[in-house]
Amino acid sequence: WNEIIELFRAGMPLRKHRCRFKSYERCFKASEAVDCLHELLGSNQNFGPEVTRNQTVKLLKKFLKNHVIEDIKGRWGKEDFQDDGHLYRFPPSSPLKPYPKKPSCGKEVIKFPDWNEPNAGTSQEHIPVKSVTMNSEMWYKRHSIAIGEVPACKLVFRRALTQAHIEEIWKSMTLSRLQKVLGLDSLDEVLDTKLVNSKHIVQNAYNVNKQGIVTLEDKSKELPHWILSAMKCLANWPSCSDLKQPTYSGFERDVFKTIVDYFGQMKEPLLTFHFFDVFVSVLGLLQKHCKAVEALQISCLLLPPENRKRLQLLVRMMARISFNKDLPPLSESVRTRTLMVQAFSRCILCSKDEMDLDELLAAKLVSFLMDNYQDILSVPSALKSSIEEHVVHLQRVQIKYAGADTDATFPPPSFCHQISTDEFESQRATGTQEPLAALLEEIAMNKEISLKDKKKKLKQFQKSYPEAYRVRFPTPESEAVLFPEKTKQKPPILMWALKKPFQPFHRTRSFRM
Repeated sequence: WNEIIELFRAGMPLRKHRCRFKSYERCFKASEAVDCLHELLGSNQNFGPEVTRNQTVKLLKKFLKNHVIEDIKGRWGKEDFQDDGHLYRFPPSSPLKPYPKKPSCGKEVIKFPDWNEPNAGTSQEHIPVKSVTMNSEMWYKRHSIAIGEVPACKLVFRRALTQAHIEEIWKSMTLSRLQKVLGLDSLDEVLDTKLVNSKHIVQNAYNVNKQGIVTLEDKSKELPHWILSAMKCLANWPSCSDLKQPTYSGFERDVFKTIVDYFGQMKEPLLTFHFFDVFVSVLGLLQKHCKAVEALQISCLLLPPENRKRLQLLVRMMARISFNKDLPPLSESVRTRTLMVQAFSRCILCSKDEMDLDELLAAKLVSFLMDNYQDILSVPSALKSSIEEHVVHLQRVQIKYAGADTDATFPPPSFCHQISTDEFESQRATGTQEPLAALLEEIAMNKEISLKDKKKKLKQFQKSYPEAYRVRFPTPESEAVLFPEKTKQKPPILMWALKKPFQPFHRTRSFRM
């Protein structure tokens, strides 16, 4: 404070100015003061060139409030200084703050406790102080503290975060974001959070190659080399460099069948039985494209790393095959895209109960996955950045002001709170029924399928989800609207129908005499 005031008073040019037909000696314009002080601060080793002109104006406001300067009429005490042509001057009295006086020899010197006590016999007055080059934020804090505007504070040292702590932070904040995107009051209705492995989330976020594919620590869980070669062959057709042997007619169909057979024999789908309800809940967001992509991004981050890698490779192959015009048709009767969905939907998503409706749910989700696989199967950058910033904040030494909470700017993340049993049942019913209602409506309004197939699918839905079906079709009449009855033509009335019914002929014996 005193150093800057002395530099400013010594370096500020004073000259004669006129204002409203009157002359004033030894004064300066406000804009001239800003120019001079800004240049002095920029060349000073304690501040540096990062100090902005706006911050210089703020400091001059403090100068005016504390009577370092005054206007030409002798007014001061307010922070109404502006970067304009108003005239100011230095007051006759010294604005410097008095230094603390040295205690007399007979009194004991009170030392402030410090972590690093000086060696015995070393005078604290001669301890060399290294000058620090401060940025603009530090500079503003320093001059604010100098004039007594910041309350007393102390340093708060944090304990070191272990890897287990970091993994739990990742799990907590990831589930919190998923709950918010899905719009649920609690994740308990679709997920048992205790079964979510925090190590899987961290590994999926950081152990990736240049293409964004997960790298596995356990190499025994990798796909077999022959399956990888087959998938690369179809994905990169016709430039499949892995195959040295010549191909034959129908070769690509045999390769495709090999891949389908391998993924079809898996005991559990890639999205796992445990996360089935989570992915079904995302179906209700498909109309909101960005929300659906983010929800699937986060949900796929919860998968075991080996499942996530297989899903990445499989969906990428499916998308490339669907858009590859050079690849011969893999089926005579079904389009390639439809074939991809039919062949791999069940190995990607299905429930443990294997209900008939799972095929429809899986087909809808897999189609969306194929169209947006590059975004969905990448690490969500916004979530990753927010978690990393929170971890850095927890590891940083904090300055705690009197009466303030240390972590006021970063509240601890939470993803659930206790609710009553009735509220839980209500939330579970609401959260599960919405995507089912949308699916039922899609089946009912689909005009591309025959009435026979529509009746079959509706019966399957009614058998699997009777409550959702009853809401949409509360009465038989509401269901009958979908199937208008055909008017039956009455057969023409035959003449013989009006006559007496035909009597069978009875032979009788003739007695001839």
